[in-house]
Amino acid sequence: MLKTRIITAVVLLAVLLPVLFFNYFPAFAVVATLFLGAAMWEAARLFGLSAMRARVVGIAGAVLFVFLLQHSGKPGALTALYGAACLLWLIRYAPSLGLGLPPLAGAANWSLCVTFSFAIFACFFAIVGLYQHSALYLLSVMVLVWIADIGAYFSGKAFGKRKLAPSISPGKSWEGAIGGGIAVLAIASASVLLAAGQPWLRDTFAVQLQARFGWPLALLVLLLIVAASVIGDLFESQLKRRAAIKDSSNLLPGHGGVLDRIDALIPVLPLAALIGSWF
Repeated sequence: MLKTRIITAVVLLAVLLPVLFFNYFPAFAVVATLFLGAAMWEAARLFGLSAMRARVVGIAGAVLFVFLLQHSGKPGALTALYGAACLLWLIRYAPSLGLGLPPLAGAANWSLCVTFSFAIFACFFAIVGLYQHSALYLLSVMVLVWIADIGAYFSGKAFGKRKLAPSISPGKSWEGAIGGGIAVLAIASASVLLAAGQPWLRDTFAVQLQARFGWPLALLVLLLIVAASVIGDLFESQLKRRAAIKDSSNLLPGHGGVLDRIDALIPVLPLAALIGSWF
């Protein structure tokens, strides 16, 4: 399993890093569209659609995404999209972690399916928007989520006692979540302090956040991003548990599916794009 994970990771890096940093938008858009289609297909499966219908949803989602990319030039519309996605996470998805999900059959499930599809679209539009600022800027937001995840893993292993959401993801603890938050604050703060002597750091999210809002609000926003990443991770785990599925798919051998890799990013990227629009 470890060998498979490593091979998949190397292949993904070999594809994604050149696409990110060669600054050729059509190639980036193609890759983003493929990943969105895969995420939509996986989400449809988690909401109980048949194999054929799930494929149709994935293809239709990819086609719609391409169409909307060509007609989404207004910054105000994109800001509204990001804001609506953040509101959905606040009033619908986060509360479900305590209240539970509706049964797979019924109108409530299909309503949730539609709104979650909207959240996925908002995530990928945020990916495109952050990339158009710069590849480094997009990567700097993603790195915050990865740091939170790594910090939570090691903190949970070392200190984890109080379960964060035992009925959804028994392995996660409050100590792990707090450790992830501390790791993000520490590394983001270090990047801000080093930016004066390292000009390339100035085009990163944390540095621009601190420059625009100052230390107290910047640290608060970073903690909000960590909280959003945890909620995204737990929400997808909740969907998988309801559907009795271990991984969202096997598209990425050793890593599960696309949703398994981006679950924490789905709420974070629209939030970062919304906040970035205020810089």
